[in-house]
Amino acid sequence: MNIRTTDHRTPSPSPTSVPTAPVPSPFRPGVGQLRTPYAEAVLGHAGRDWLRLNVPGHAAAPGSDLAAFFGPRITALDFPPLLDGIDLGPDSPLDTALALAADAWGARRTWFLTNGASQGNQIASMVAPALGRTLVVQRSVHSSVIDGLVLSGLDAVFVQPSVDPEQGIAHGVTAADVAAALERTPDAAAVYIVSPSYFGAVADVRAVADAAHAAGVPLIVDEAWGSHFGFHPSLPAGALSLGADLVTSSTHKLAGSLTQSAMLHLAEGPFADLLEPLVDRAFRLVQSTSASALLTASLDLARRNLVTAADATGSSVAAADRVRGAVRALGRFTVVSDGFHAFPDIVRADPLRVAIDTRAGGITGHEARRRLFRDHQVMVEVATDAAIVAVIGAGCVPDTDRFVEALHTLPSPLTNDSAGAAAAGGGGVLQLPAPGGTKLTARGAFLSPAVVVPAEEAVGRISADTLAAYPPGIPNVLPGEVITAEAVRFLQRTAAAPNGHVRGALDAGVTRLRVVA
Repeated sequence: MNIRTTDHRTPSPSPTSVPTAPVPSPFRPGVGQLRTPYAEAVLGHAGRDWLRLNVPGHAAAPGSDLAAFFGPRITALDFPPLLDGIDLGPDSPLDTALALAADAWGARRTWFLTNGASQGNQIASMVAPALGRTLVVQRSVHSSVIDGLVLSGLDAVFVQPSVDPEQGIAHGVTAADVAAALERTPDAAAVYIVSPSYFGAVADVRAVADAAHAAGVPLIVDEAWGSHFGFHPSLPAGALSLGADLVTSSTHKLAGSLTQSAMLHLAEGPFADLLEPLVDRAFRLVQSTSASALLTASLDLARRNLVTAADATGSSVAAADRVRGAVRALGRFTVVSDGFHAFPDIVRADPLRVAIDTRAGGITGHEARRRLFRDHQVMVEVATDAAIVAVIGAGCVPDTDRFVEALHTLPSPLTNDSAGAAAAGGGGVLQLPAPGGTKLTARGAFLSPAVVVPAEEAVGRISADTLAAYPPGIPNVLPGEVITAEAVRFLQRTAAAPNGHVRGALDAGVTRLRVVA
């Protein structure tokens, strides 16, 4: 099959990827944004003739196994924290890099994280008790937010997201639903939402921020999948520019830093004076005292790239648009974001996320992902029963022809082995389970005496663990929630699917569950 997506003409914008009006953005590049002070300092130190009698123990020795495997440059750049000329002293390269990041994202202050946006979500949850006793939180948050509830001990009032029953995916929440939850939560500490979703659905952050602020509480946004927002006219605006007060940003996802590196941004707003010292203290609680110089340097470099390479980001958007255009033109599969208009909580789609309904073309998402990986050496980000999601990093232009051609050579209708794989999970469309009732706080259930029972005996009992189909890592069962038969079936079918995984499960098949005794 010869399928060409390459078109060097200006692409026609898709209705879900390009705004019809200018988008407000925190992006205001200055001359200083051309610099990478932390990365430059690390590189400068690596070029000197050190006798390294400190940690790390590999000492950048050229004959080490690490140097042989990764190359000597990696070990030479691997410095510990607290070195003069890198992260110590007034106006250190680290401080300067942090200030440049805050300027680029429009923040009052930014923290570099070396344990992913999960660390940022934990920090945000840990400071919330200073503001109230109950977190008003989107039910489809990442599991790290629930981990934060365990750490903080906060109560939670959950706002249910919209759900696409055909795709079996959760989207976002509306400002009206958030306002209603706040009305019945007089001791609210903050509002916590996710935008964009794993599938690229963007919430009306401005409206949700207005609802939160009208109730006198800050808005925290898990913008893990939107670290690139606001850096090109074709991209949605970043949450900080829309009124969010604290934003987690998983910079490694689409903004180009190394895996596990992220940022946490504090807005200049009515809650900044209260939040800044709390966030700084919580950051020190959960940040490693041996933070990686490699990860930190990658954040500095990713920031400069976003600021200075807007044309490259535009090329990435054009590449994603070409894939969507080819999928629509060929007609076998459908583009998931084409149906986003049916959901009132979705106001935009991230154009760098390409979500494709593979079931429309006769193959499950799980099987499509498995075959793309095994037969074509094509990796996609995630699969569900119905779809796959491909992501294109800002500034990257992948071989879109190769992807489209591989996608359209997948078997259809279902072959015997792929049908068997689907049948292993019970057949039919895999629907998201409705959550069970909440009986305990997440912390109360997590720390309660617990027992492990067969999964079928856990139905009707209170979970002591967080259980989440992963990725995307959205919890299907929370500590303190009643375990339902529907949830057990969903998790077991997910585990049985190709590449299926359930975070928090005691075993790969989810045959046993931990419940409150």
